[in-house]
Amino acid sequence: MLATTTGHHLTAHQAMIPRILKPFPYMCGSRMLSGYKPKSNVKDSYKILELEEGCSLDDIRNSYRNLAKKYHPDSGSSTADPEAFIKVEDAYRVVLSDVANKKKSKENKEEEEEDQFKTKAPQHRHYLSFEGVGFGTPSQREKQYMQFRVDRATEQVLEYRKQKLESQYVATDLMRAKDVRESKKVKITQAVERLVEDLIQESMAKGDFDNLSGKGKPLQKFSDCPHIDPMTHNLNRILIDNGYQPEWILMQKEIRETIERLRKGLVASRSKLGEPMTPYRQKQWNRICEQFMEDIRKLNKRIDSFNLVVPILSRQMVHFSADKEILRAQKTYKALMENKEAPDSDTKEEEQENYCYCFIK
Repeated sequence: MLATTTGHHLTAHQAMIPRILKPFPYMCGSRMLSGYKPKSNVKDSYKILELEEGCSLDDIRNSYRNLAKKYHPDSGSSTADPEAFIKVEDAYRVVLSDVANKKKSKENKEEEEEDQFKTKAPQHRHYLSFEGVGFGTPSQREKQYMQFRVDRATEQVLEYRKQKLESQYVATDLMRAKDVRESKKVKITQAVERLVEDLIQESMAKGDFDNLSGKGKPLQKFSDCPHIDPMTHNLNRILIDNGYQPEWILMQKEIRETIERLRKGLVASRSKLGEPMTPYRQKQWNRICEQFMEDIRKLNKRIDSFNLVVPILSRQMVHFSADKEILRAQKTYKALMENKEAPDSDTKEEEQENYCYCFIK
């Protein structure tokens, strides 16, 4: 009887328990957990946060952070107020939700506008990226495009190698054709030489060369050097016979004659001054040396012009040094004076010998 009564009561209580319980909002300290739905108005929330509609997300966060420091119960400030902090947090959540809704609606509106334009745009507009290669999602198309670039680079390398081999073959063919032309030219030259030799032998057999003035005499060569072209030798011979001389030869001759004339003139001037060198004669000698230096400078300019036109490098000339030429002139003058004194001493000795011989007699 007791068991039956107890089971009846348990069944009644189980029937009274609802199967689905609605979530009940509760607070843990001062933090609102999930399931809380704020009932504040959007405009009032902006006023609580001291903001205006349309502000940025950073402004919302900064305002919430400042108000939380001001009203949070654990901040320890004199303005701490749990109820005001709860209002600020509710307003912050409402404002964030409003900003998120506006952003989402804006994105939906942009997508709708893009859909409108997509219907009007050409169908291939979507494939303008990746050079129009591939299909599928952008990541799949990117992988296909990378593979396409690898294949294209491989084809370019093969094409370059092919062109290089073709150019080598073309160069080989050109060399072969050149060799063929050279061989033909040699054959023709040899054939002409044989023909000329045959004609000469035929003429000799007929006796056409019997009455020549130079018969039995050696042939006169074009030049002493066998390496000179006969045509060049003939042209030079014609020019020489008519009195022509190249410019560099005339300039070389002029330079040599000028330096010899200057050297002789310097020695002659030194001989005129004689010995000993008085201050007046020393001044004259200095003026002569200055004039000689000026003449040497002009001669060196003439040598520069000669070096520009001379055809052979080994024929080029170097500059003359005025100081060396002056020393050379002084040495020449001293040598002349010594040679002059030597005969005078010999004559004096002969006169003394003759005098002694006469005195003995």
